[in-house]
Amino acid sequence: MSTAKKKWVASVKTDSTHPPAGLFTKDASTIARTLASKKVSPKGLGSGMRMLTYFINRAGRGLSARRRAKLEKAKSLLAKKIERQRNSKAKPKLSGPSKTKTIPGNHQKSLIR
Repeated sequence: MSTAKKKWVASVKTDSTHPPAGLFTKDASTIARTLASKKVSPKGLGSGMRMLTYFINRAGRGLSARRRAKLEKAKSLLAKKIERQRNSKAKPKLSGPSKTKTIPGNHQKSLIR
């Protein structure tokens, strides 16, 4: 090792995720689809997004503009999947009649007792 200080990122090791070898050299849609799978990201889509961001940051200036663009496209596709998942979970379920009413002269709602 030279006199240069070792980078913290070189010592990071993880056992929770296992992306296939060579994944980050494939096309953007394959990268996004693979990182979204439960096999690679058992803790959910956010885990895949963190892996991709980590890889981009780890590669740093060593990435060509074309490769960085491909990885950023994969990141965008993965972000869209995350957004779709959040929106599907956020849909309110309609249940019986509401237990609130508006009181005349008052713009706030209060519970009917």
